[in-house]
Amino acid sequence: MLNCQFEYHQADFTLQVELTSQAPVLGIVGVSGSGKSSFFKCLAGLLQPQQGKIQLNQQILLDSQQGINVPVHQRNIAFIFQQACLFPHLNVLQNIGYAQRWKQASAPKFASSYIVELLGLVPLLKRKAHQLSGGEAQRVAIARALLSSPDLLLLDEPTTGLDLQLRQQLLSFLNTIRQELAIPMLYITHHLEELEQLNAPQLCLAEGRLHYQD
Repeated sequence: MLNCQFEYHQADFTLQVELTSQAPVLGIVGVSGSGKSSFFKCLAGLLQPQQGKIQLNQQILLDSQQGINVPVHQRNIAFIFQQACLFPHLNVLQNIGYAQRWKQASAPKFASSYIVELLGLVPLLKRKAHQLSGGEAQRVAIARALLSSPDLLLLDEPTTGLDLQLRQQLLSFLNTIRQELAIPMLYITHHLEELEQLNAPQLCLAEGRLHYQD
């Protein structure tokens, strides 16, 4: 259960949503500048709202009245940006393994070998980031995110810059994740057909308010 009530610049709204294994993806749409990315950054802890409260499952991540603001690395939220943001001096295997450094104290949700196989990364493990296509780099970023054992996955227009073929390929992998792993996901996109392929209902962020889209 994600509970969020906060004010940040033009966005001022309350959201309460339960993402289940049957419907683990929720789409967030809206015009450029409506606050979608700022919303995600507030959830992840990269931005601090002016006021409000954010709760994921039973953990309070932010409560401005109580002075609670959980650090980014303790929120168990993984963020996939428009660009893959890989470490250029590391190969694919090293990039993926970096996520598990933060999870040494607890058992990971998924085995590294399983995620690598699931996302078709076996042939790419020794390549450096600059040797990857945009779609390959995003798959590596997603694998790294999954191996951090997140409770929530945020995807901010992950198909940006990809041609139609690579977009379809990445969506196919995301569908596999949706079906096999049931990780709760919030997904920002300007392409409504992507949400249809992911079987995701839509919320529209407009004028600082979230509206359900039929």
